[in-house]
Amino acid sequence: MLTKRIIPCLDIAAGRVVKGVHFLELRDAGDPVEVACRYEKQGADELVFLDITATHEQRSILLEMIRKVAEQIFMPFTVGGGIRTIEDATQIIQAGAEKVSINSSAVTNPNLINQISRKFGSCATVVNIDPKRVYPEGKEKWEVFINGGRKPTGLEALKWAKEVEERGAGEIVLTSMDADGTKKGYDLPMIQAISEAVSIPVVASGGAGHPQHLVDAFQAGASAALAASIFHYDEYSIPVTKKYLAEKGVLVRLPRDIM
Repeated sequence: MLTKRIIPCLDIAAGRVVKGVHFLELRDAGDPVEVACRYEKQGADELVFLDITATHEQRSILLEMIRKVAEQIFMPFTVGGGIRTIEDATQIIQAGAEKVSINSSAVTNPNLINQISRKFGSCATVVNIDPKRVYPEGKEKWEVFINGGRKPTGLEALKWAKEVEERGAGEIVLTSMDADGTKKGYDLPMIQAISEAVSIPVVASGGAGHPQHLVDAFQAGASAALAASIFHYDEYSIPVTKKYLAEKGVLVRLPRDIM
């Protein structure tokens, strides 16, 4: 049985790690390289870097930051934000990232998923999906948003998840806009529905406030759990979180100091 992965998410804006609520009200959480090194020492399984303003500001992602991170850490990391072409993805992989994550560009140019998967393999192709509950005509719908949560697309999350898998994505990072930054727990019905609809790993994202929330996400079907606030501001360390998960029966890779 595969171990469940714990993945700190580093949202990047203006070259700094930041964290907000509902994709807004951003506050500083440190230097990306320093934060990455801290998480590697603590025993995180992977990292995700999301340049959250690159698409909105219509600029390229921070390649120099990726190179510096790759020089300092040995754990796998994914990079997303501002990736619009196969050339962008190639630069990021060449700079040292193991995976690239696309969101807005996947919606506006779905063939980009196919292109990245063909060139680097599905294991390097991640699609971020940011759904929000909307109620057209009084009926609930999980609508996909892009451009850092600023733009509705009309796409339904479940249908879109199936399509990105068919196009070659090897993993989905599912971020509930309603839960993001609230620390009240992941959107479990959404995680369960998407996990049951696709065969590729689904990474739960948005809403972690306590290690129990990660347990809940895994029980709902997530293969990995992304978290930011609880780790960035030292509410719970990676070792403490993994120990809690192990005690709850979740199979995780334990750091040596708590084995």
